Amino acid sequence: MQPQLLTQNRLISLPSPHTYLSVHTTKPTSASIYIPAKTPTGTKLPLIVYLHGGDFVLFSASTVIFHEFCNNIAGQFPAVVASVEYRLAPENRLPAAYDDALNAIFWAKEQALGVGGRDPWLEYADFSRVFIMGSSAGANIAYHVALRALDFDLGPLKIIGLLMNQPFFGGLQRTQSELRLEEDKYVPLYVCDVLWSLALPQGANRDHKFCNPINGGSYIGRVKRLPRCFMKADEGDPMVDRVMQLVHLLQSYGVPVIYQFNRGGNHGMELSDKTAAKNLYDDMKELVYSTLLKGKSRRRNPPTCIRGPLTRRVVNRGMCTSGRDLRERANRPTPEQTPTIFQ
Repeated sequence: MQPQLLTQNRLISLPSPHTYLSVHTTKPTSASIYIPAKTPTGTKLPLIVYLHGGDFVLFSASTVIFHEFCNNIAGQFPAVVASVEYRLAPENRLPAAYDDALNAIFWAKEQALGVGGRDPWLEYADFSRVFIMGSSAGANIAYHVALRALDFDLGPLKIIGLLMNQPFFGGLQRTQSELRLEEDKYVPLYVCDVLWSLALPQGANRDHKFCNPINGGSYIGRVKRLPRCFMKADEGDPMVDRVMQLVHLLQSYGVPVIYQFNRGGNHGMELSDKTAAKNLYDDMKELVYSTLLKGKSRRRNPPTCIRGPLTRRVVNRGMCTSGRDLRERANRPTPEQTPTIFQ
């Protein structure tokens, strides 16, 4: 018996990059669009703009593991998913990937406006309920493109959530989790250093704002304007302390943050572990639909950890505290080490 088809998907070309982008290319980018096989009648679905992982230098939107990830997201949420094909380093160093992701956001805006006619599959999308989602390097891209998008009038498009799974960040001064997992078999420290040397602008080091968001650079004043965020990390990921630093920074600016820190695990575990993948889908789905229930309201009081059924995998829930010291540190050239959250 044939397996039940969860989604339909197809590849589309995106328009040429807009002139305001900092890196230009004559080669158009593309996106893979996913919709549920059985689209609901009379109901619009959230639109998720997805950025794949691969440390900025590997893979594509069509790589099987990311293709299946988007299939499952579109089918199980359900949602309309646009998985962006962005340019890779070292041929195209950052911010090329950020530009391509932002170009996809402006494509979505034009779809919302119906410029040149709307793609028939985008008729199922609710452009007032848009989320940016990414894994690993894709989560880094999601964070930076969400900050950059704040400079533009995207109406009627409305980005209401940011979902970051195991975001790929770094810095010159090592964190405790990086030192503890220096020889990690998935993302060893020396490999991360090489990847950053290939991805960052020429002459930049790992304290550049693209790598180390705690330093902030020109972005730091925009952080408080970010929408609701979901962040997930694992004890066995060398970058887990970097994620905790960013959680505290977002909290210190009053950004609503829901975070998930799991014991054990490893970087990219949901790509090979079906249980981990199912848990991640469930957690992100809960964030998406709880955000939709909030409507247009934005919560400005200090954020809290995940409550309800998700607390089964949350550790150190008491870490939901003020990040004022981290905000003060944002203007320093090198961040201090943050104690590891797993003992």
